[in-house]
Amino acid sequence: MGHPTVIGAGRPLEKVDVRVFGPAVLTAPALAHLRALGARAPASPAVPKGSARYALTGAGMGPGEITAHTAWADVLSEADAVDEATVQAASGMMHVHGRRDGGPRGLAVDYAATCASVLTVQGLLAALLRQARDGSGATEITTGADRAALLTISQYVAAANAPEAEAVPSAPGGPPFTAACGTRFELEALEPAPWARFWRQLGAPEEAIRSGWPAFQFRYATACAPLPQALRRTTNAASWARIREAAASSGAEVCALRALAERAAEATPAAPWTLTPHPGEADSPSTALPLPTGTLPLSGLTVLEAGRRIQAPLAAHLLGLLGANVVRIEPPGGDPLRGMPPCISGVSARWLALNRGKRAVEIDIKSLAGQAELRELAADADVFLHNWAPGKAEQCGLGVDRLASVNPRLVYAYTSGWAGRLPDAPMGTDFMVQARTGVGEAARPADEPPAPSLMTLIDVLGGLVGAEAVLAGLLLRERTGRGARVESSLLGAAETLTAPALRRAAAGQDPRHPAGFRRPLPTADGWVAPADDFAHTARAESVRLRDMTSDQAVATLRTHGRSATAVTTDLAALPEDPRMLGTFTRDVHGSLVVPPPWRFA
Repeated sequence: MGHPTVIGAGRPLEKVDVRVFGPAVLTAPALAHLRALGARAPASPAVPKGSARYALTGAGMGPGEITAHTAWADVLSEADAVDEATVQAASGMMHVHGRRDGGPRGLAVDYAATCASVLTVQGLLAALLRQARDGSGATEITTGADRAALLTISQYVAAANAPEAEAVPSAPGGPPFTAACGTRFELEALEPAPWARFWRQLGAPEEAIRSGWPAFQFRYATACAPLPQALRRTTNAASWARIREAAASSGAEVCALRALAERAAEATPAAPWTLTPHPGEADSPSTALPLPTGTLPLSGLTVLEAGRRIQAPLAAHLLGLLGANVVRIEPPGGDPLRGMPPCISGVSARWLALNRGKRAVEIDIKSLAGQAELRELAADADVFLHNWAPGKAEQCGLGVDRLASVNPRLVYAYTSGWAGRLPDAPMGTDFMVQARTGVGEAARPADEPPAPSLMTLIDVLGGLVGAEAVLAGLLLRERTGRGARVESSLLGAAETLTAPALRRAAAGQDPRHPAGFRRPLPTADGWVAPADDFAHTARAESVRLRDMTSDQAVATLRTHGRSATAVTTDLAALPEDPRMLGTFTRDVHGSLVVPPPWRFA
């Protein structure tokens, strides 16, 4: 157990030593985050392939060490998941990212590996927290890039396996738009009125405005948006200045896509979160009774979550998977997204993917009575987590100072868009953050025009980083005896994802991967994806592979020593995929459930 006088503010892993072995693609994000939390982690020899292993020892820990293993394949076979490309292909991630383009496409960023790396840090922090609480718990954590990939597309998988159809048809298409000068830009409008005003000011046809809204609104859910061509013609004929004027006067927002080189020039190194202990005297260290053997690391802790959409709800969902009792604060009448199609047993399959197992309490936070009720709940909670618009919590008397005054040990967590770090930042939503931070360029190879992925990359990774921040805050509380304010952001998630590309850009190198990078090869009945190391030689055989089935193509490539796997293109068939048998379960509503991202022993 740490002592309040020896643990630095915001650094719960001071005096903890970390030894890491494995390829940088799996370890670099975790190492950066562990060091930012105070851990001593010397550089380790570069290992180009294989899995990663972490070993933690040091002050404030019990005897022995806590270890973590991060593999490419933990639910898949090692033959089907050897690197980022094959994990994206087998899990269905290529399919989801490629919906906008009409066929599977690999993400040019190492998304599955980055998520697995953050999940590894979560597992280590959770194990340390359990040890700090009662001196027991797991000492070995295992996760996999394949588990991480399934978690990131869990909403899409749940929707595809629901009995109802989507609210809008799924077809290729989607932003960004292009101005007359060639400026490519992202548009955001969260309500139909600003959407309509924006397009009317640019002179778009009424029918195109009306018919385009449903696809645009649901692009967060479907990863595609088949918009009327009349809308594209409208922006193609308008100057960038005119488009910005229309956005400013309509209530919509636009953001030009930034190049990675631009972002590298303005970026300053920063951790993806901040941890600030509450002022005042420290309480006595925790003296909780030992938890029952076999219970999860966060068992007995209560998380209040007042989240919208994906970022905060996913963060709370992960804390629930780690054993916390999650109480979801919803407006009177409940969360309207509960009914978002497709539904199963009357509940949205997508909503269940993020919110199953939570207990809901309806509170009107705009009323004095509701504010008092939430403060009363916070007095007995361990965590309060929200992603409200900036300033809303303070306006409602629910800011950090007010809640910390009723519960000094509370971890007050805010998952924001920009963390106040970028001046004149646009609306802090997934696709706007992708546009502003260069993700739209990093996610695609050099022969594709920059475009944010319509898979919610940053919302999901933002949720992972948010849960990581909460776990660090809880561990800091155990070390110092005080609660803390923790803030994470979509900006921090984007910087975590694009870090390798930004380093290349800062060094004057081409930050993008070459043409055709991670583009799967067509077969007679689908697609195959070679591992990155074998992509060039596999493409040389693409004509021959076209006449084979996917299984035959994979077998042929493997016979010649080239790792490859079939690309999943039907998420509804994923539970019956021989590579995934026994991987999924069903909840009490009958909705499909992806496996938890960690195993503890």
